[in-house]
Amino acid sequence: MKHFVQNLILVIILTILLLFSYAFLQKKTENFGLSEFYQFLFEHPSGQQENAAKNGAGEEESQQAKDGENNTYRAVWLSYLEFNAYRRSVTDPTEKSFRKFFRHILYRSKKCGFNRIIVQVRPFGDALYRSGYFPWAACISGTQGEDPGYDPLSVMVELAHKKGFRIEAWINPYRVSSGNDLDELSEDNPAKIWALSSDKTRNVLSYDDALYYNPSSEEAQELIINGVKEIVENYEVDGIHMDDYFYPTFNEANVDSAFDSLEYQKGLSDGTIEKNTSLADWRRKNVNTLVSALYQTIKSIDPDVSFGISPAGNLSNLRSDLQYYVDVDTWVKSEGYVDYLMPQIYWGYTNEEAPFDKTLKEWIALTEDSSVKLMAGLQLYRMGTGDDGQSDYEELQDAGLIAKELTQLQKEKAVSGYCFFSYQYLDVDNKIYDFDSNEFAASRKKILKEIAGELKNIHKTAEN
Repeated sequence: MKHFVQNLILVIILTILLLFSYAFLQKKTENFGLSEFYQFLFEHPSGQQENAAKNGAGEEESQQAKDGENNTYRAVWLSYLEFNAYRRSVTDPTEKSFRKFFRHILYRSKKCGFNRIIVQVRPFGDALYRSGYFPWAACISGTQGEDPGYDPLSVMVELAHKKGFRIEAWINPYRVSSGNDLDELSEDNPAKIWALSSDKTRNVLSYDDALYYNPSSEEAQELIINGVKEIVENYEVDGIHMDDYFYPTFNEANVDSAFDSLEYQKGLSDGTIEKNTSLADWRRKNVNTLVSALYQTIKSIDPDVSFGISPAGNLSNLRSDLQYYVDVDTWVKSEGYVDYLMPQIYWGYTNEEAPFDKTLKEWIALTEDSSVKLMAGLQLYRMGTGDDGQSDYEELQDAGLIAKELTQLQKEKAVSGYCFFSYQYLDVDNKIYDFDSNEFAASRKKILKEIAGELKNIHKTAEN
């Protein structure tokens, strides 16, 4: 018995020494900081897999990222707001610090059970990658057009695949800026160059104190298409993703005179637009032309790269003649537009206008007998908030709402997965990055922390 105990102690000591040696090697090779070293050593569940991948023996995990079709699509959005928080939080914004940031994102996301991440790489007509068309994004370098000294998208693709994640590049096609001051744009921004030109100024439109690429401009469409083409050609992304930022919202008073209505009237006059085509249908056609061209471009380069869009969740709004002009009815009936739709169903069951269950059923009915997959966008950002006048206010104070919605989604065979907006609401207690969610009231933080814990258990149960 004495020898057995001695041998057991020896084995434990050797195991601890081996673990420390391995973790120290990981610290060196991955440039871990001291806090990450401790996190990796005592908490990290898959460090050995990561190191194996780094040494060329981790093909299995990287392959898992490629072969993840057998897994339910469980995604989280990583927006420009999180990148702004990263930039605010570091004194030395180098590739090393960015790698540390993104490893933190992946570690936390994996802990919550996610297997896919959708990263915003073109938020405001700028880019978080080395683009031949768009300037560097301000959210990563601090100043639009300023080179951060490394390629964030390249880093994110590399690290995501090492950790078994699929990764999609999320772009906003038309949005140039949230203000209309051209001085805020870099000198090499194509929107600024066009806006200041003598003959191409209509490629960029100002509306409601914001700048947009003109959806009816062939040159603007070509620019957007080329921007997607360079991503698919130069980065091993698993998908291209767009959200609900298409046409802005008009009203009855200005719908016929604002934005690109000048091009519409000109087209009617010169015969390039048929007389019986309404302004709303013409705008839908503009969006359809772009979406179809993007799909064809992506598939011609790599058929395995998916193309999905996350429109607003309320179908009646999407079919309105005053906003979006997103023709989801055509997209689900016809080949060559999208691989999936991910409506943003951001409400609880008691919301009067668009209750979760009713809205989900409408989308299921829409995509029935279609090759287009249906995902659901879910509302982490609304949890713990609300106005007393909202019909789903009480639900938003209950962390169990998310579990209830996931339970319904998992029962619906027509639903292929879901995505949460956005990452920072899963990480309200982190002490490193200055996310907006860090400033939430304690009651709201409590709800979000409970949800994060539930997600881990829900996803683990689903896998078993």
